[in-house]
Amino acid sequence: MGIFDFFKKKQNGKTNENPIDETQLEFIEKSTNNAERLISSFNERLDDGLDYSESSLALLDEEILSLFSENKDDMDSGMLEDIIAQAGSYIFEVARRNYGGKYYWYDQLNQPILVTGQPNFEISILAFEKVKQRIENGNEDNIPFFFAGYSERVKKGKKGDKPMIT
Repeated sequence: MGIFDFFKKKQNGKTNENPIDETQLEFIEKSTNNAERLISSFNERLDDGLDYSESSLALLDEEILSLFSENKDDMDSGMLEDIIAQAGSYIFEVARRNYGGKYYWYDQLNQPILVTGQPNFEISILAFEKVKQRIENGNEDNIPFFFAGYSERVKKGKKGDKPMIT
């Protein structure tokens, strides 16, 4: 089973659209473990700067993802998927630890999505897709700018706001 396959479990032939708390806990554990793999690989070199703070996303972007972006042509698909999962999980954990939220499966992109603000409002973040874009497109898709938009929307969110995906 892949790291996020449990979100695609089917019940009576239908995809489970509202994961139970046990599934949430399982995802949080797997996401945290994946983020910790990234931290254990890079944190010593970054003076322990990967601490799940919003400011740590600049280090993720400038010191880690820029390196992978510069060397993207030398990576095989497995390595690319792994760094996307690790960095995406780290971004998810920064978002969840700072703003809360619940994980769902986003079928359109075949990846997890974190929805923050329920039941009053919904602001969603697609971290894996953004990491993929950052590696492919370089600094124009930088993570701190992306996350600042998400953070601002969450802070301004109020009951009845239309759902937004970042």
